[in-house]
Amino acid sequence: MTDAADLRRRTAELLAAHPPTRLPPPPSNEGPAGPHLWSATDRLEFLRARFDAGLAWVHFPEGLGGLGTPRPLQAVVDAELAAAGAPDNAPDRIGIGLGMAAPTILRFGTDEQRRRFLRPLWTGEEVWCQLFSEPGAGSDLAALATRAVRDDRGDWIVDGQKVWTSSAHLARWAILIARTDPEVPKHRGITYFLCDMTDPGVEVRPLRQITGEAEFNEVFLTGVRIPDAHRLGAVGEGWQVAQATLMNERVAIGGTRTPREGGMIGVAAADWRARPGLRTHDLHQRLLTLWVAAEAARLTGERLRQQLSQGQPGPEGSGLKLAFARLAQEISGWEVEFLGEDGLTYDDWTMRRPEGVDFTGREAGYRYLRAKGNSIEGGTSEVLLNIVAERVLGLPPEPRTDKDVAWKDLPR
Repeated sequence: MTDAADLRRRTAELLAAHPPTRLPPPPSNEGPAGPHLWSATDRLEFLRARFDAGLAWVHFPEGLGGLGTPRPLQAVVDAELAAAGAPDNAPDRIGIGLGMAAPTILRFGTDEQRRRFLRPLWTGEEVWCQLFSEPGAGSDLAALATRAVRDDRGDWIVDGQKVWTSSAHLARWAILIARTDPEVPKHRGITYFLCDMTDPGVEVRPLRQITGEAEFNEVFLTGVRIPDAHRLGAVGEGWQVAQATLMNERVAIGGTRTPREGGMIGVAAADWRARPGLRTHDLHQRLLTLWVAAEAARLTGERLRQQLSQGQPGPEGSGLKLAFARLAQEISGWEVEFLGEDGLTYDDWTMRRPEGVDFTGREAGYRYLRAKGNSIEGGTSEVLLNIVAERVLGLPPEPRTDKDVAWKDLPR
């Protein structure tokens, strides 16, 4: 069985075969300097080699970027590569692919789908987005109206509209759920697809946010053709597949690994230490309360990642994402209040298309505004409260009169 020592050996072999940094020539008494010592391996070449060596995500199966080892051992590989100055795969840019598409494809995809999609997804050659929410199906996602109809060639023709789609303007592929049977109740008539975002029927329009940015988009699908080979899971079982995606999404958003006093609470604490003249007793007490809550959330995230090594994420991830959203908004609000006039400054309101969200590297005013979206994206806080109440605490569910009604008969 592969252990930490074996992973260090494999990592050393990867670095020797594909040196990621420019190395000095050896002394003359150690032999001639070969040309490979003078040039770093191309970034993409290195990432592909890392995937093929099973060091991308070590808990994945062999041949799919992993070695079938426990998930916590990934930290061993990451530390060795970071110390060597090796390039990463820009996880902030491809977070949807890494955190949502990949685990869903691994669990429900065919062998051919796994081989085709996982490698370029991990290396960042192909960016992914998520076509789930719709103008009339946000919190009640199962009410979605985008239709997929099978033609006489066996392909699926998709028409509809999606909204709040992060990175759609960058994406090559999308995970998509669409209605394939309106004659059955809403949860049972949905199918899950992998959608080519370069299809001529896909139109992406930016949605400008309060920050001036346009991370999100609305996406219009008109006669988009999806081959049946790009269906994930069985016809009509898309809701079950989507649940796996959503559980992974909430862990990806709320369970990001951070050091102690990292992330937004680290920025707030640094502000406090740097500006003693702005301190008050009340602000100090509130900061201490937020610091404790942030540390509790961080340790909860560590515990959740340990549970992930035993299987698929469960509803506990919804609680972690809920805590993340609340903390981000409370910490950013505290920071703006503490900084006073300086907390209201903002560098650029012009329309722009970022490739990632940078909370800690921007002004307090940006963090305050951007955090407002945390309680909406990845599942609204109201929906997550229901999930925690029903599926974690075992409380009685809310009455749902539409569970057994055919989708076509639901009022809209």
